[in-house]
Amino acid sequence: MYLGRLSTEAPILQSAPCWWISSFTWSPFKTTWLQAGIGEKMLAVYFDQPGDPENLYVKEIMKAHPGKGEVLIKVSASALNRADLLQRRGMYPSPEGASDILGLEAAGLVAGFGPGCKGQWKIGDRVMALLSGGGQAEYVTVPEGHLMPIPTDMMFVQAAAIPEAWLTAFQLLHFVGKVQRGQTVLIHAGASGVGTAAIQLARLAKAIPIVTAGTQEKLQLAAKLGAAAGFNYKEEDFSERVLDFTNGSGVDVILDCIGGSYCEKNLNCLSTDGQWIVYGLLGGGEVHGDLLAKLLSKRGSLLTSLLRSREKEYKEQLVKAFTDRVLPHFSQDRSPHVQPIIDSVYPLHRIVEAHRIMEENKNVGKVIIEMPPPP
Repeated sequence: MYLGRLSTEAPILQSAPCWWISSFTWSPFKTTWLQAGIGEKMLAVYFDQPGDPENLYVKEIMKAHPGKGEVLIKVSASALNRADLLQRRGMYPSPEGASDILGLEAAGLVAGFGPGCKGQWKIGDRVMALLSGGGQAEYVTVPEGHLMPIPTDMMFVQAAAIPEAWLTAFQLLHFVGKVQRGQTVLIHAGASGVGTAAIQLARLAKAIPIVTAGTQEKLQLAAKLGAAAGFNYKEEDFSERVLDFTNGSGVDVILDCIGGSYCEKNLNCLSTDGQWIVYGLLGGGEVHGDLLAKLLSKRGSLLTSLLRSREKEYKEQLVKAFTDRVLPHFSQDRSPHVQPIIDSVYPLHRIVEAHRIMEENKNVGKVIIEMPPPP
């Protein structure tokens, strides 16, 4: 289904899911598309040449088959990530051995098993998956240790927004940054999938999240999620505002997906012994000036992290820790409660439009791709 853009005027944290729909458009799937998921074929997002969103199309290919220790998932929904856009442009190839199909997270039903599975899942289980690729297709295979159960009161389109974004934010805060109670965390791109997750996870850890974003709408969303302060990087020097907020001491942790263009300002507002964690380079990778001297003077730590290329065992440990410590808080009856933020939901055949929305930085929260319904 296509739900159009979802308004952020609705309550964000409440006792039951509530999405305000600003527009609604329905375009029925052709019969041939519905039938393509039957048997040994499946539909998947493809591109023949790197480039713009218009290079994307939906292609019928052979259905994925699980290998040793892998589970086959019948995908109901996937979600877009910046990595998908970079891969489409030819700037972020799949790790060795991973699917070339886009999609780093998915939600759906267990549909089969490869040899050597340990029996922790059964056919028909509702699961969400952390992937190295392949999520934007009707079927995907995944190591069984990279699966998480979907809370009973959550829809597939919501669950699809969790694995990559929330596990990335959880990894940055806890595995890399080891955030502590009372620390101040500066989160760039605060209304992104990772950003909205990081705000809620920082609050869950009793830390103090503050954010940057480019519109008032995005800053309002961040505030509703628990950000203690937010700064519009287009209108003000966020580093000076951060120093004002922290009474001159600076922030303990920076989650930075921007990179080069924010270097000087990040250093300016980093606290003594602070941790600056780079996990993306949307603002480029070039750095000029005396970066190391300034970092050394603050005894600061510059850390970098990627999730997609991590080894299987690391991801299993991450998934288990997240499942134990965070997943229960997605249930509606749990307090404090956390939830994924959905910007919009597009059917698979509108994949070009979905990529364009994210490419133009128009989304507030996650952009979801929904697979064709079963016949």
